[in-house]
Amino acid sequence: MSKKVKMIFPVPMSEATRPMVEAQLPPGVRRPDIEVEFVGAGRVMTLADSYYDMAIMEMAVIEAGMRAEAEGFDAVCINTVSDSGLAALRARLSIPVLAPGQSAFHVACMLGHKFSVLTMWKRWFPLYRKTINEYGLGLRLASIRAIEVRPDTEALLTGKEEVVFGKLEAEALRAIEEDGADVIVLGSTTMHQSHAYLASRLPVPVLNPGVVAYKLCEMFLDLGLVQSRTAYPAPESIKDEAFAAPGARS
Repeated sequence: MSKKVKMIFPVPMSEATRPMVEAQLPPGVRRPDIEVEFVGAGRVMTLADSYYDMAIMEMAVIEAGMRAEAEGFDAVCINTVSDSGLAALRARLSIPVLAPGQSAFHVACMLGHKFSVLTMWKRWFPLYRKTINEYGLGLRLASIRAIEVRPDTEALLTGKEEVVFGKLEAEALRAIEEDGADVIVLGSTTMHQSHAYLASRLPVPVLNPGVVAYKLCEMFLDLGLVQSRTAYPAPESIKDEAFAAPGARS
């Protein structure tokens, strides 16, 4: 019997954005026995450029995750390296919940001694510092490096390949040569378009976090694994009314 995975993008998706986001998982990556559905969360667009925006994404992802279990999905895979809503959804849901930051950072530790996060701009640095501290991986982090190109929520990296890809490669080489990184983690699932380019040019493994999280989600389903109730105890009472009413959902 096939399984269903809900991939939750942390902001709404337009008709233009959806194909680019879904392109993270091309046919060769997906399995015929697992159905994948992408959904944009929330009602407002945000670039995650502040702690205020981080809170908005948390609420949006949590709401979408609760809806996914109610719809009969077998697992939730959050699609942002901020891991927005991860702990809350693991406590609230009875199905596996995976996220790209935790997944990619831990796989990076399996592949090398130190990893660097390669990202678009410095305003995302708090996202990584927060999760890396929570996961106790500070000693395994070589650096966080940015190319200082403001993200485009509609085009992602499309049309910027000639400029952005070269900048990402140069900054990744600095992380390797100057910071001691032996693994590179892309700092956003929206950067997936650069993965093949970087992986073919850099002398170390390059992790595409959305794909890593999804593949771990497959493994959890295959092995019948779900988050520990000791680590993520379920709430004594359900308070879903704290979130938006069904009629207000996008």
